Amino acid sequence: MSRSPLLTPIRMGSLDLPNRVIMAPLTRQRSRQPGNVPYELNATYYAQRAAAGLIISEAVQISPEGQGYAWTPGIHSAEQIEGWKQITQAVHDENGRIFLQLWHVGRISHPLLQPDGADPVGPSAIQAKAECYVQEADGSHHKAPTAKPRALATEELPRIVADYAQATRNAIEADFDGVEVHAANGYLLDQFLCSDSNQRTDAYGGSVENRVRLVLEVVDAVIAATGDSGRVGIRISPMGTFNGVDDANPKETFSHLLRELNSRGLAYVHVNRPDWVGGTYEGFDGLLESLRELYDGKLILAGGMTAESGAQAVEDGLADMIAFGRPYIANPDLVQRIRANAPWNTINPATLYGGAEVGYTDYPTMEQAAS
Repeated sequence: MSRSPLLTPIRMGSLDLPNRVIMAPLTRQRSRQPGNVPYELNATYYAQRAAAGLIISEAVQISPEGQGYAWTPGIHSAEQIEGWKQITQAVHDENGRIFLQLWHVGRISHPLLQPDGADPVGPSAIQAKAECYVQEADGSHHKAPTAKPRALATEELPRIVADYAQATRNAIEADFDGVEVHAANGYLLDQFLCSDSNQRTDAYGGSVENRVRLVLEVVDAVIAATGDSGRVGIRISPMGTFNGVDDANPKETFSHLLRELNSRGLAYVHVNRPDWVGGTYEGFDGLLESLRELYDGKLILAGGMTAESGAQAVEDGLADMIAFGRPYIANPDLVQRIRANAPWNTINPATLYGGAEVGYTDYPTMEQAAS
């Protein structure tokens, strides 16, 4: 594997990456409470994985309204910004690069997670067939069905766009190398993209041009906030049904989106395979080939990838970089293991979410396992 195309350098937007192994965004629910503040433990976790060509942070809520799971970090308070500075410093001290993923969950939430116990918001008042993770007033915590959302009024959407822009400025203040707009996996922007969750009759619903509108407004605002489109990426999940979304014509929807993104000069488009949670979706490979052909920029592919399948996707020209999610949880030295063609640690599913060091910063490297 020493000659794997995954280990070759690449210019991505405004950054030079030493390899094409990307750490995918991974929700771990380990921010300090109260306040959803990143802290020293998170800095250790990310620094352990800094050999990646690029780290994309766990999804980070852009505002209190954007939260859908207990203990996930934000980027909207002074304390959170200071907390993230520890993480970026730790990664940069290890010669790594890190983007922050900008997150608004939309309807995938619950009044227990919302300011003043409000209903979550979405493009339309349609309840998702999905769950979120909540903490009760007595400290107990559990999964709960997502609540029925309130449809955002047209005049509220500039506020949503402004929240993305402010979160981007906060991320730059925290010294991130760039940001990724999370428009995948059934969260707010994906809810606007998909025809089943978006039943609006204003300029943000109906036609594909209207359903793509908010995503493009967010991307443009984020670019303006960074001052450099080469430090902005976007994640999408064509044909994905996670969190209860579905689109009647994903080829039309995402082809239109990528044609529009061609003119933005982004660092990358990050495509999440629809089978990342175990499903299979006939036709995705053909859709991916179609999207790859029409998009002019760099493309990251994620979702159940192995060293072999990732290398093959790069070799075949389907992707420029490969993002690894769960393998990066269990293998902080994933790049080194790919280089050495070494076995990968097995993940412990019981320690994925919440907790502290166990299942987070205690997975051994090859060197530690051998000693």
